[in-house]
Amino acid sequence: MLQLDPFDAVLPAAMVDLRPIRTDDGPRLQAFMHDLSEESRYFRFMDAIRELPPNLLRYFVEIDFDVDMALLAVIRPANEEETVVGVARYYGDDDGQGCEFAIAVADAWHHHGLGHRLMHALMDCARQQGYQRLHGEVMAENSKMLVLMRHLGFTMRRCPDDPAIQHVERELLAA
Repeated sequence: MLQLDPFDAVLPAAMVDLRPIRTDDGPRLQAFMHDLSEESRYFRFMDAIRELPPNLLRYFVEIDFDVDMALLAVIRPANEEETVVGVARYYGDDDGQGCEFAIAVADAWHHHGLGHRLMHALMDCARQQGYQRLHGEVMAENSKMLVLMRHLGFTMRRCPDDPAIQHVERELLAA
């Protein structure tokens, strides 16, 4: 188990475990998706998706760990099943040099440092896999995510094809 450190807020006393996703995490991932607010789902998928269709859910849990990574942040209240409170993943680029990331954090866990910790863990995994850069697309109206990206040292530029999207990127220097 990993005790999270605060990032700009006081963290609840809960313990959070960060671990790679498993093929049996489908139901937990779907429950996480259902619990996200409409805004959080929209910011993560850039669409009004309400739940993950079976083919997408399968794609999300069946990871080729040689090129991709998916980390779950889970809590396990006493005598209960694990609950997913965050997901961070990357997909390796065709050139083998970089990878594209995506992240979502349960609404109740915003402003508690979880996104910060997930991104650091994801960057460490990408670095260990030999990737040199991490990049993604963030909606320009997603101010919380843009603040996090700035704090983590990502550069930002507007997408030329869509001014509503910010392209964010960070070099992954050796730790």
